Formats: sequence, structure tokens, C-alpha cells
Amino acid sequence: MKIAVLPGDGIGPEVIGAAVDVLNHVTPDLETMYGDVGLECFSRRGEYLPEDTIDLIKHSDAVLFGAITTPLKAEGYRSPILRIRKEFDLYANLRPVRNPAPGIGLVDMDIVIVRENTEGMYTGDETVDAEGVDLRRRVSRAASERICRFARDLSETHKRKRITCVHKANVLRKSDGLFRDVFYEVMEGSIIESRDMIVDAAAAALVSNPQEMDVIVTLNLYGDILSDEAAALAGGLGIAPSANLGDRHALFEPVHGSAPDIAGMGIANPTAAFLTTAMMLEHIGRIEEAVRIRDAVTASLSAGHRTRDLGGGLGTIDFTKQVLSRL
Repeated sequence: MKIAVLPGDGIGPEVIGAAVDVLNHVTPDLETMYGDVGLECFSRRGEYLPEDTIDLIKHSDAVLFGAITTPLKAEGYRSPILRIRKEFDLYANLRPVRNPAPGIGLVDMDIVIVRENTEGMYTGDETVDAEGVDLRRRVSRAASERICRFARDLSETHKRKRITCVHKANVLRKSDGLFRDVFYEVMEGSIIESRDMIVDAAAAALVSNPQEMDVIVTLNLYGDILSDEAAALAGGLGIAPSANLGDRHALFEPVHGSAPDIAGMGIANPTAAFLTTAMMLEHIGRIEEAVRIRDAVTASLSAGHRTRDLGGGLGTIDFTKQVLSRL
């Protein structure tokens, strides 16, 4: 099997380098192939997402992605990750959120957020006039059906108890109303309990009553915000993995950004990259290796070996050594 590795910018190469060390340790038979993407790539090649990187993704079994730095000003700039999601139809953004070890996080939670990845507010279809900017927001029946089916099937496979459809149909009656209606159509006959919740209430529930939240399925912008909120409550973005999944392709990335302010300092937390790697291995059928990585991360953190963002003093390399020693 072939894994495309796209380290990207900032701390991306540091945490992905650590993740590849872990990956090679548990699955030495996998072939890793490196590609260029991001702002640093643009400075060298004049492109944020070269065609050879697109070709690399096409011919890989999965993609391990780091982070990219968005330029402050760039005429015609288009986010590489948004382009990849669109071009490869990675319609499901999967964000499991759980405390990585006892004593980490503000609240205890074990939830999965399933976010529609191709429509909503992130169409990128903006029109500028003399008075301001118009954004075309898209919610389609087809996209709503497939993301709700994805959430239902995932919940049934992993024996989750409840799916909450999060929306704003009290204001956006037609678009979010369509999403909510489709959700109940898809859930009809399922053994999983189904309910819906206004996004405001869902944001509050993550803080005040997270144990009642199990699986959340929602639209693009809401999912983006709620998943970051949940990750912060569970221990921070440094521990948050994610997957971008389609019917034929899959890309896995730690949730945190490129963090240019700490890039090159050797203090970035690679936990999210390790857990993202575990998600990738699970996706390609290497379940045992995925479990080994998660167990090694939990054991390291539980023993008090932590990076600065989690209250410890270890850098990227030293924490990686702790995880490797437990593999």
C-alpha cells in the first residue's frame, strides 16, 4: 500500500515527521511518498498545490497531511485543502473527540462529529460589489442524504447510541430545514436514537452536558466551529485528529494549524498527528497497529510525559521517543 505524505508548512513537517517515524515502526511494509503543498511550496515553485501532488494523491491509498499557512494577501488564492476536498469529493469530515488520557481536558467527553465537507458556507463563491460581498451558500438534498447516511452507518457500525442533527432551521428555514428533514428521512427505521438541536444549544451542551452528546452530524461551518470547541474542552487542538473521507479517496490531518509562531522550535505537540495516523491505519484495515498507536499515546500521557501545551515540558522529539518506547 502507498501513503502520500504532504507535510506542508509551519509545524506540519515536524509533527508529520514524528508521525511517519511511528508509522514506519508499526507498519514497515507501507510505502510512503512525499509531495509538496502550501505556502513554502509556493515560494519555491510558484504553486500552492502542484499537479504532481494531485497525481500523487490519485495514486495513493491514503494521504497523511500536515498543515498549511494561509497567506495574508494573495490575489486569487485558493486553499489547497479545500481544493483537495472538492477535487476528490471528500465529502465527510470525521472528527472524533475524546480525552487522550485521565486528567487531560476541561470536561470528559467521547463524541464523534460528522461534518458535511463540500457545501454550506464553504462554497468559496463570493461576489464583490461596491457595497460589500455576497456569498452563495449551498445545501443540497444529495449532499445532505449522503452525509446523514455516513453518520448513520458509522453509528451503527461502532454501536453508538444517539445521533444529533445540528442546524439553524429556526432562522434558515429552507436550507437548514432541508438538512434537518433529510436527516429524519435517512434515520427512519434505524436502531440509533435520533434527535435534532439548534447549533446555539449544541455549543452550550458541549460545555454543560457533554455526556449527552454522542454523534453529531451537521453542516460545514457549524461542524468546523463545534469540533474546535469540543477539542479545546477535551485537551486542545494538539490532541485532535481528523479524516476527510470520500467513496474512493481519504485524507487524514491533525486539526491544528501550521502554528508559524512556534515552527522550528521543536515544541509542537505531535499527539494529534499520531492519533490521525491511527485513524488512517484503521481506514486501510490495519486495526491492530492503530490500536497499538493509541495505546502508546495514552500510556505516555498517563505516565506524565507531556508537551508544553498539556502542562508538561517535553518537546516534539522527546515525546515521540516516549511513544516509540511503548510500541
